[in-house]
Amino acid sequence: MGLLSIIRKIKKKEKEMRILMVGLDNSGKTTIVLKMNGEDTSVISPTLGFNIKTIIYQKYTLNIWDVGGHKTIRSYWRNYFEQTDGLVWAVDSYDLRRLDDCKMELDNLLKEERLAGSSLLILANKQDIQGALTPEEIGKVLNLESMDKSRHWKIVGCSAYTGEGLLEGFDWLVQDIASRIYMLD
Repeated sequence: MGLLSIIRKIKKKEKEMRILMVGLDNSGKTTIVLKMNGEDTSVISPTLGFNIKTIIYQKYTLNIWDVGGHKTIRSYWRNYFEQTDGLVWAVDSYDLRRLDDCKMELDNLLKEERLAGSSLLILANKQDIQGALTPEEIGKVLNLESMDKSRHWKIVGCSAYTGEGLLEGFDWLVQDIASRIYMLD
C-alpha cells in the first residue's frame, strides 16, 4: 500500500481538510476566517505569524491555517505548505496599487511543488467597497486563464465584512477537495 493510500485512508476516517489561507497583508484573511467561524470581526490586528482555526463545515473538519501576509513574513509561507489540501488566496479588490505584487506572489506560490495538487480558491475580497475591481477584472490581472490546466481553481467575489460570497467559495473548495480525497463519498 502506497503512502498516498495510507494518507487517504487516515483522512477518510477523520474527514479532515487542511486549508492554507494566504494573501498580501490587509487582504482580509483573518476577517474571512473569523466570519466563517461566526466570531466577532469588529477588532482585528495584523497577523504577525499564523493562526489555526478548526471549523466544522458541512460534514468535514477544516483546519484553516491563516498565515500573515506582510512582506517580511512571506518568505516563511513555505513552512506551511506540507499536506495542504486547499489553498485560499485572498485579494484586496480595492487595493489597485498592489495588484502586481499580488500577482507575483500568487505566481510564486503556484510554482511550489508541495502545493501542486491543492485546490485553489481565489477570494476577491472587499466587493462591498465602491470602486473595487470585479472578480472578472481580478482574474484578468492575475492572468488566471493561463494557469496550468491540471489545477482546480475558482475565483469568487466576496466581502469578509458582510460575509457575502464566503459560503459560495468555501462550498466549492470543500466539494472540490472532497472529490479528490474522499473518492467513495
